[in-house]
Amino acid sequence: MKTMITLGIAGLLVASMAFGSAVNLIEDYRNAGAGPFSQSEGRSAWIQQHQSSDGGDARSCSSCHGTDLTQPGRHIKTGKPIEPMAPSVNPARLTDPKKVEKWFRRNCRWTLGRECSPQEKGDFIRYISKP
Repeated sequence: MKTMITLGIAGLLVASMAFGSAVNLIEDYRNAGAGPFSQSEGRSAWIQQHQSSDGGDARSCSSCHGTDLTQPGRHIKTGKPIEPMAPSVNPARLTDPKKVEKWFRRNCRWTLGRECSPQEKGDFIRYISKP
């Protein structure tokens, strides 16, 4: 029982760290002039299809990550498994701002053909944080 309580408290601490890092990123995007941020806008952008610049099929964030963010995804080109996006089931998500920015840079370029704006990033974080 004591071990379960300790694990539960550790899980809450990690989840609160993820939320804290997400809040810090949101604040950075606000300071860049973006906001207010919207979960529904994030969801719409998540499923919006974009023509790939490499001549492949159109793709969206959901092409690899899916729409149920509590479930794992799979990269459509490499087949590599992707851990669930939702911090509720993957507490490591959104805990490291540098890592979040790295993946935004990489995935936005691959999916949208450009970097995401601070507004888009904030909307995505709102969407990812909710499930």
